[in-house]
Amino acid sequence: MPGDRASFLEAVARSRSLHHPWAYPPDTSDAFDAYIEAHPSRRTLVVVVEHEEPLAGVYALSQIHHGAFRNAYLGYYAFMPHAGDGSMREAMPLLFRYAFGELGLHRLQANVQPGNERSLRLLRATGWREEGYARRYLKVGGRWRDHVLFAILAEDVRASVGERRPIYDRRHVGSRPSDAAEPPDG
Repeated sequence: MPGDRASFLEAVARSRSLHHPWAYPPDTSDAFDAYIEAHPSRRTLVVVVEHEEPLAGVYALSQIHHGAFRNAYLGYYAFMPHAGDGSMREAMPLLFRYAFGELGLHRLQANVQPGNERSLRLLRATGWREEGYARRYLKVGGRWRDHVLFAILAEDVRASVGERRPIYDRRHVGSRPSDAAEPPDG
């Protein structure tokens, strides 16, 4: 993520009207650095489409707990021009593989403001379950906001939504379908 600073800041500037009032991602170099340094245990994954610019979005796992809890909170947002094109939905299985596989978590939680229809649709379309409603739950944009509470368990993901486009983890060379010697089986 630190290597994605310039692309991230360009995407935030391009997407300001999409994000507000739902999210306020860092929009300056100093704010970006503070975001990275404030929570060194946060795992931020950028969503890209076939190694192309601009960035499609971000998934961030924070408050990661192991031991008996094995839980994390998910924050996310798309960037223009990819908002609404399915990129975030299609990348969710990669997030699940990372969280439930590499990190060994059992549960993820996500909290969405009730008027944020796109975010609500994303969670519902990818198998998350609504667990409740919290009044004045989180301060966003200087105001206490109500949130709908969602969660998904590792065992829920076994029946996850299929993908239309191949997804890959750019941290691992050779993980793109186009890098394979033989075409992947359908």
